[in-house]
Amino acid sequence: MTTLLYDGSFDGLLTAVFEVFEYKYGDVEIKNRETFQQENMFAEIHEVVTQQEKSEKVLNKLETNIGKPGINDLLRVYLSEDSELEQLILSAVKQSIKYPDENILKNFANDDILKISKICKSVSRERHRMTAFVRFEKMQDDIYFAKIDPDFNVLPLIRKHFKDRYADQKWMIYDLRRHYGIFYDLKNCEFFYPEEKLNLNQYQEKFHDEEKKYQKLWQSYFTKTNIKERKNTKLHIQHVPKRYWKYLTEKW
Repeated sequence: MTTLLYDGSFDGLLTAVFEVFEYKYGDVEIKNRETFQQENMFAEIHEVVTQQEKSEKVLNKLETNIGKPGINDLLRVYLSEDSELEQLILSAVKQSIKYPDENILKNFANDDILKISKICKSVSRERHRMTAFVRFEKMQDDIYFAKIDPDFNVLPLIRKHFKDRYADQKWMIYDLRRHYGIFYDLKNCEFFYPEEKLNLNQYQEKFHDEEKKYQKLWQSYFTKTNIKERKNTKLHIQHVPKRYWKYLTEKW
């Protein structure tokens, strides 16, 4: 068994995939260097150095064989943070090379492809819910701030949606679980990686006065328009699962 250790990035993973073929590894596994714990003391360790050139060669080959939609599916698998994501992506690349004239991502008779399909559906569903349930709060510096805690790392998948929808105001979206975010300054929309985790107590102290008034007004409106006789908690949870309530001002 040969274990390839990469830096956790998508380019690093594709570099590792390239080197599986470059060095003709047979019995092989790819692991994130940051979370790797060696269980097989006899396994040979190969340290992968991320190389853009190798990553792009894999992407070009994939675009030829499975197209951009197929690459997007594999990106969703990567962002799922599934424990088997590296092996699933390696399996898909191998099959795309073995069967270049087939749409291998539709071959649900294959266990790996079936799991890839299920993961993509779950990640896409989470992406949709994040675009629906994200709530921005106006801060003292006039930047609109939103915090999220998604099951999957969907921040890269929602960046374009919010950039297009809120192009006329400065905003930030911060992932509480993964401790990074996106900042849009009316020109650029970039990822940021703070050295310290967000302090929620200090964060609330920096609300703009308008934001505090808006939250009270919205909570009051929601309470008064809520008709108890028509309350259907089961249906409500079906459309807005409880784990998303923490984003909604009216649920505080």
